[in-house]
Amino acid sequence: MSGTALALALLIADPVILGTTPVPPTAPENAETLQGAETLQGKADLYERMTVNVAVEGSGPYRFLIDTGSQRTVVSTRLAGSLGLMPGPQVRIVGMAGEGRVGTAHVDTLGFGRQELYGLVVPLLENQHIGADGILGTDSLQNQRVLLDFTHNTIAIGGTRELGGSSGYEIVVHARKRSGRLIMTNAVIDGVRVDVVVDTGASTTVGNLALQQAMRRNTQGVATLSSVTGHELTANVGFARELKVSNLTINNVAIAYADAPAFRELGLRTHPAIFLGMRELRAFKRVAIDFTSHKILFDLPG
Repeated sequence: MSGTALALALLIADPVILGTTPVPPTAPENAETLQGAETLQGKADLYERMTVNVAVEGSGPYRFLIDTGSQRTVVSTRLAGSLGLMPGPQVRIVGMAGEGRVGTAHVDTLGFGRQELYGLVVPLLENQHIGADGILGTDSLQNQRVLLDFTHNTIAIGGTRELGGSSGYEIVVHARKRSGRLIMTNAVIDGVRVDVVVDTGASTTVGNLALQQAMRRNTQGVATLSSVTGHELTANVGFARELKVSNLTINNVAIAYADAPAFRELGLRTHPAIFLGMRELRAFKRVAIDFTSHKILFDLPG
């Protein structure tokens, strides 16, 4: 196996500038808070990631990636320039393949479906590295459930009850939260215990070097990981027979092993861990990531 894989996991290494804990911005007193769930028509890009329409400062629609591996919502430099967004301070960002300093911009309003967010400060990244007009990160998805329906190619974002609770899902996995992400800790891959981050912004699954060492297997190819920072990182590629999380089993998992900075920033460098990408997630009919209840729900194919 060889080629290029997009792995967009993004962390902010300057938490004081953008807020220590990413939370949805609050609406001003004179603004109407839009609540409820709405199903959005998704669109798969060349790397099988899901994008949705987003309005920025009342303009749009623009295509934003849904990225549960990204700590922050991002706007492309081209879009920020066309909208004349007010610049903010520089921040250091950490991606899957590298890190660097980037500018930020102030966004008064950002909306998707019936959700409306106010008063954001967003990092600015180049369009060619994102592959879209922007990224919806976990800071915009807190207190929400994100439901990816791969059968109908739709995305629903809303409350747990509004999106049906646990009804219709064969497997419900409890997770813990770290830096805005949900991490499944009760996972085993070919007999090795592993932490799993569900990453809808990655085209393939990325594993750390601790996992590669624990697996003790020869790799079967080389791939290049490209991240939002514009950096590239060479990765060895191998296959695992099965990944088991509670009662969930995913077979034939392709893993790109790399000493990615994102593992270090999340404290996942010294023990086996993976960012589970879209190649594996698309094996299911539906996947729901519930940031309110700290659960990830899977609907198995028929």
